[in-house]
Amino acid sequence: MFFFSALFAQEETAVLKTLTGNIEGTLLIPEQKTNIPVVLIISGSGPTDRNGNQDEMENNSLKMLAEQFNKIGVASLRYDKRGIGQSSEVSNKDEMEMRIETFMEDVRSWIDLLAADKRFSKIIVAGHSEGSLLGMVASVNNKKVKGFISIAGAGRPADEVIKEQLSTAPDEIKNKMYEMLDKLKRGDSLGDVPPFFYALFRPTIQPYMKSWLKYNPQDEIKKLNMPVLILNGDKDIQVGTKDAELLAKANPKAQLKIIKGMNHVLKTCDTLDKKIQISTTYNNPSLPLNEELCKEIATFMTAFIEPTSPKMKK
Repeated sequence: MFFFSALFAQEETAVLKTLTGNIEGTLLIPEQKTNIPVVLIISGSGPTDRNGNQDEMENNSLKMLAEQFNKIGVASLRYDKRGIGQSSEVSNKDEMEMRIETFMEDVRSWIDLLAADKRFSKIIVAGHSEGSLLGMVASVNNKKVKGFISIAGAGRPADEVIKEQLSTAPDEIKNKMYEMLDKLKRGDSLGDVPPFFYALFRPTIQPYMKSWLKYNPQDEIKKLNMPVLILNGDKDIQVGTKDAELLAKANPKAQLKIIKGMNHVLKTCDTLDKKIQISTTYNNPSLPLNEELCKEIATFMTAFIEPTSPKMKK
């Protein structure tokens, strides 16, 4: 069950009621409030909220993305995932019960919510980072979804991505983590986990990790029979352009756009230096989105906007 409550003319609070509590989001509505497409924006991994921020990282990337859709006459819904932001109380009491499928089912429920709202003509799903995989799986064989946008989405199973991120770690640490990842990939549980590795391998998170590692984004995106746009920046220090290329290869009908000078938080930068990026773009809420990203999204969305929309009139 779910309901909307208006905050002001163009923004509403969206609430999705689940068995374990309410999930909260923001619905942004353009001036033309009916017969318009709507985009469901799904945030990435970790404690990332609906705006693209974390406790010690504010860039407002997803808030700006919603505002960009608004500029072209498209509505959007972005939300705080379970355990995050205003949805912080929504989580299974026992972490052992959490699975990635739980988050995928939430995406499907948001899609159902939007489909029931007569103001919207078409639903497009846009997933950022880990949200790309969530959106893919929820969109497969879902007739309510008319298009999909992958933004900085991984093109490989999570264990391969994590191993690449760990490649520069000291051998003793790297080899131990590789071994633990391989065991979880096989479906095995880990015994005594040293405290140093608890963030990723604590006993209570292992069932979730197992459920996550079994998905290959290439297998999922090839199942999508709808317009697909794959976006990735060449300055992304978290998900490289080869991931976008793998996704495009798996779904040859998809549009692939590698955006020069864009990083993982969708901002413009001219370096792959992690420290510089974090200090200048990951924590800069005033820095606008990359302009080329905005152009590519606007072009892709023209296929979903009704010709009678004021935004489309010549």
